[in-house]
Amino acid sequence: MEYKEFEKELVQKSEKISEKISVNQAENFYKYMLLLLEWNQKMNLTAITDEKEIIYKHFIDSISINKYIKEANNIMDVGTGAGFPGIPLKLLNKDINFVLVDSLNKRINFLEEVKKQLKIEKLELIHSRVEDLAKNKIYREKIDVVVSRAVANLSILLEYMLPFVKKDGICICMKGPNVEEEIEKANNALETLGGKIEIIEHIKLLGELERNILIIRKVKETPTKYPRKAGIPAKQPL
Repeated sequence: MEYKEFEKELVQKSEKISEKISVNQAENFYKYMLLLLEWNQKMNLTAITDEKEIIYKHFIDSISINKYIKEANNIMDVGTGAGFPGIPLKLLNKDINFVLVDSLNKRINFLEEVKKQLKIEKLELIHSRVEDLAKNKIYREKIDVVVSRAVANLSILLEYMLPFVKKDGICICMKGPNVEEEIEKANNALETLGGKIEIIEHIKLLGELERNILIIRKVKETPTKYPRKAGIPAKQPL
């Protein structure tokens, strides 16, 4: 896809979710897409390789939560993978500090290249299991907004995310169209970890893509024993 076609497609689709993308931002999104496709030939970063699908299934999907993060000083993306939603959000918010975390070093190496090529500032990339990083006092209960897209079942995800969130901060969980059962099963995790669901927004992006955006407020401190050791949250959800 040539740049002009890409820019038109990205700008038009972003306007449908009430987001405006500048020429400079569009150029960075294009460079990001080209890097994603190039590196994807060497390693498994995404199953989506059609350019138009990358635009709306990765880029538009990621920035659909942009309205919820504008007041934040710092944002963490846990289980960022190839940088979603963290990199698209960062490209729209150059003055906010972002921390992207993933357990696979090869993904972090890819994101280091994205950071270098796009000259992105205020972006920290960390190779770690979130269960281990959440014990670090630099990050524990220090983050305004923690985001995650398609990482785990909600009960598990909350144990990954809430320990990083400062009191009165929020988690943003980007879930698929059917979350009612997940929400029901997450009541104990919410109570135990100090979270409260504040907003459930159902959005239809484009085509068949639907999202439920869960905004979870941190109402009390998370007990220090959480998260449990790496692997346990997934095997024994709260």
